[in-house]
Amino acid sequence: MSSNRSFEELLAAVEHVDGWMSPDQAERLFRAAQSAREGDSIVEIGSFRGRSTVILAGAAGDGVQVIAIDPHAGNDRGPQEFEGFEQEADEDNQVFNANLAAAGVADKVRHVRAFSDKAHDAVSGRITVLYIDGAHRYGPAHADVRDWGARVAPGGTLLIHDSFSSLGVTGAILRELAFGGRFRYVGRARSLTEY
Repeated sequence: MSSNRSFEELLAAVEHVDGWMSPDQAERLFRAAQSAREGDSIVEIGSFRGRSTVILAGAAGDGVQVIAIDPHAGNDRGPQEFEGFEQEADEDNQVFNANLAAAGVADKVRHVRAFSDKAHDAVSGRITVLYIDGAHRYGPAHADVRDWGARVAPGGTLLIHDSFSSLGVTGAILRELAFGGRFRYVGRARSLTEY
């Protein structure tokens, strides 16, 4: 079941939400989330202030579980923001929750405030749509693609942000996806790739 909210409505809802997601990237997330059916799970790794979360949750139909995993710990907040933002962490979390509420999707999202490698137990079963926009360093990016990617259901969708703008993420993709047979490259919107 698809959402009653149009892409244009959701794009307007995130117009003033901080983040690094272009409209064409948002449209890929929107289409992927619309493909989920009742009982399916959408997992987002790296939510920051909720720009992509609003799109995913707003596009998801009734009965689709949206799980946003982000520790809001002040690290890996965005490009070149790896460490030293601890003071901003609580503010990021408060703004994230306020943005979801303002967009009317707070009740559709379960936030797991943990690092992605510690959050596996918080998500049960297979994942229909996985969106990775988490850590940009190679080690954690590789673990996200490898370990969370393994949980995507057959026929599911894997989307990865910063695929070509972060050496760590690009390296993780090359190692796990470039020569593997489990995922098929579908296309991209700027630095967001879809498999």
